[in-house]
Order: sequence, then structure tokens, then C-alpha cells
Amino acid sequence: MNDEQKNKISRRNFLKFTGATTATTGLALTGLGLSSAHAVATETSIPKKWDYNHDVVVVGTGFAGLSAAIEAKNAKADVIILEKMPVAGGNSTINGGGMAVVGSDIQRAAGVTDSVEAMLKDMYKAGLGLNYPVQSRMVAEHSNEAFIWCRDYLGVKFKDKLAQFGGHSIPRTHTTHNQSGSGIILPMLEKAKQLGIQLKKKTYVKRLIQDGSGRVIGLEIIEKYKKGKEDSKKTKFVRANKAVVMATGGFAADIKYRETQDPRLTDEISTTNHSGATAEGLKEMLRVGANPVQLSWIQLGPWASPDEKGFGLAPIFAAYSAFTHGVMINPQTGERFVDELADRKVRADAIIKTENVAVTICDAYGAKASAHVMQKLLDRKVVYAFDNLQDLAAHYKLPYDKFREQIKRYNKFVENQNDTEFNKPLVMKQKPITQAPFYAVRLWPKAHHTMGGVQIDPQGYVLDTEHGKPIPGLFACGESTGGTHGACRLGTVAITDCIVFGRIAGQNAASA
Repeated sequence: MNDEQKNKISRRNFLKFTGATTATTGLALTGLGLSSAHAVATETSIPKKWDYNHDVVVVGTGFAGLSAAIEAKNAKADVIILEKMPVAGGNSTINGGGMAVVGSDIQRAAGVTDSVEAMLKDMYKAGLGLNYPVQSRMVAEHSNEAFIWCRDYLGVKFKDKLAQFGGHSIPRTHTTHNQSGSGIILPMLEKAKQLGIQLKKKTYVKRLIQDGSGRVIGLEIIEKYKKGKEDSKKTKFVRANKAVVMATGGFAADIKYRETQDPRLTDEISTTNHSGATAEGLKEMLRVGANPVQLSWIQLGPWASPDEKGFGLAPIFAAYSAFTHGVMINPQTGERFVDELADRKVRADAIIKTENVAVTICDAYGAKASAHVMQKLLDRKVVYAFDNLQDLAAHYKLPYDKFREQIKRYNKFVENQNDTEFNKPLVMKQKPITQAPFYAVRLWPKAHHTMGGVQIDPQGYVLDTEHGKPIPGLFACGESTGGTHGACRLGTVAITDCIVFGRIAGQNAASA
């Protein structure tokens, strides 16, 4: 089956995806075998000997996990980080590097007025009001503090220009110098190394271990290693004297599990995630009694291209250039069909509703924002450049007359600073689409972010499903948790969420 055939199947399967009630309670527990009370430890479930002994054990090396480990270490705890993959960073490394921040010095220098309430309003609108208010507010209120920590303590380099991502009413996206999450992950790994934090890769967490009272006291792990030319593995046990912090991320790459939560997300739907974004960490927390929230809310990225695998580079061009400074076109009609800066769910739903792979374009002026990746996109034939709009239309089989009129109409909106058709915010110095060459990319949504996870309290403790009380010794942060984003996460709020709650979880785990 070729990509175009898969796209046609996906379009048919997702025609129902456009309703506001894509999911209802988001509390699906399909196939988990959960009971109302979690099991407590037996004598045989606690090892007689621990192979490793640490105060705090952090599982995961993304933004959340590394933030937790660094803060726990700075709180005088002995910390170890476990990572199942051979390379650290997970989805955070391939993240686009944008961080939503309220009240930064960069905003002030640009003359941008922002507020916590404005960011919350945007988050609630995208989240369809299903956001957990305390968690959302904590992310917004602590966003600038997290930004300063990244820049001034970790040494992360950010651009001095703001970007405006879909769903944000105000420019508040602060981008790393290389427009990649690696711009944060690499300084985090370096800081962890400087602090003497041990990191074990190729280490799979098999189970959380509880004592007779239900407190999480450690983990059973499987270490993978080379024995000669053969792959081998050993089972070992890690004691957590104070706490375990689960920062295991989401499950958008776990086709079998995500399909239990949303049956439409079959293997016909690609994902932007790395192969390790699977659900075993989540399921293990549920096994010991964690309360699941909003698991069936799974976000599709509207900036993904069917012409490259995984996350790729198309999202950078689409998010920073084409959506902000250009238009998204239905190739069948030659016209726009949605606000290009709406939230991700609105745009993904709109693309799917057309039943056509969208074509998103901008001109040479708009392309400047993603110039550093443009040549790679052109070489890979993901983005194409054209000397004129007529050639662009011919390449993508757009009805040229309607397309030409659409561009004229949009250019008038830009000149008047008022999009009377879709109300796109035009506050990022947009210019009419007139400067050749003209750049275009094909877009079709891919599974990107899982909004649901385990429930936590403001201190990062995992709450149980029976009484809504903290599970002693167990913390979680980042995409492994649910509630903050409701039905749809706004772009660039993920880094903020992970760092804010990662720091909180690490600090509290050190004193648990």
C-alpha cells in the first residue's frame, strides 16, 4: 500500500474526527484490567537484595525527567536516571524548540503585553474547558521562571525574536537557537553530568515495587548490554529511598495501546514520535493504583507532512513560516478553509474534513523564519520552490483561477490587518504573498501528543484511583500526566509544562 492509498483510507476513517466531542470523559480503561484497589506488596514481590540504592530514581530523559533529576540533585538527594532507549532525550530532542512564556524580557523588548490570564484563556479555549485549572495556572504562572532557569542556569541559548504559534492570541513562543528541543536537552545533559548524576541507558523498567503499606520503594529493571557480539540482558533491582519520578512521556507511537483509547488511531495513522513513545510506564503506574485521566484525548499535529517519516522538518517550515506568513489551501477548491493560526485540533480536524492532503504556502519573505532548514527540505523533496504561483498551482493540481483570487483576497486581509474570512491574527509583521520564490509543502495530520496520563497534585505526587490521595513515594511529570491541557495542547506549552512540573516533582521527591 503506497502513501497516497493510506492517506485516502485515513481520510475516510477520520471524517467523524471533526466534531467537538471527539472524546467525552477521556477515562477509557480498555484492556487495563484495573480493579478499584491496587495490590499491595507481598514478601515475594520485594527483592531480598537491591542491586542499586539511591534517594531518587528518575525514569525518562526528556525535558521533564532531566528537570526533575537536576532539581532533586540540587536539593541534596542522590539521584539516578533510567532511560530505556540507547540515546537520551526521547521526543524532547526532536521537539521544535519552542517554549511558551508569559512576561519575559524578550516580550517586553518587543513591546508585547501578555498576562497569565491571557495564556490561560488560550489554553482553555484549545482544551475545550477540560483543563485542570490548578495545573494550567501553575504552568502559566511559572513559565517565565522556567524560561529564566533554562537560559541563566542551564545556559540554553534562545533567539531574541518571538514567534506566534497556533491557538495563541499573543506572541509568546520563545525558540531555541537551533529551533530544536536538543537546544535544551544537550545543556540539561551537560548540567546533569556536571552535578554527578548517574544516567543508565538501555534500562527498561519492568515494574514498580511497593512495600506492604503501598509505598513505592523501588523498581525492577532489565538492563540490556552487549556480551561479545550478542545482545544480552539482566534483571536487577533499584531501591528508591525517597521516591521514584516517572517522566516516561506519552504513547503516540504505541499503536496497540492508543487504539484502545481511540479506535480510529490505527496503524494507518503515522506518528511524529520516536519509537520509544510507548505506554508501558503509564500502564505500570495504573497497575499500582494511579488514577487515569483523559487518556482518549490524543492530539494530531496539523503541520506534519506525508512526504517524510516521523516528525521531520516540515513542522518547522509550516509553524514558523507557512502558517504565520502564508495560507493553507484545499487543493480541490484552491481556497483556504481554516485560520492557519488556530489551535492544533481545529486545524487538524479542518484538514481531515476536506478529505484532501492540504497544500500550505508562503513566499520568500515568509520563508526567512525557517531558512536554516529550507535546503534540507528542498533536497528531500518535502518542500518545493516555484518562480511563480502559476507553476505552484500546476505542480499541486490547484485550480489556478480560484487559487489566484484567493491569494489576492488574503493579501488584502494582510494589507488591512483584518482577516474577515477566518479571523487569523495578523500581528507578526505579515506581508502580502508577492515575493518569489514561493514555497509549498503538503500536510496531513499525524499522531503527536497524548494529553491524558495519570493524575497528579500540585506537588507532583501521583494520585490513586480509589481515594484521590497521593501514592507515597511516586511522582510524575510531563506527558505521562494528564489534565493540564484538556482536549488539546497548545503548541509550545509542552516544554513549559515539562520543565515547570519536572522541577516541582524533583524538588519534592528529594524531601519525600
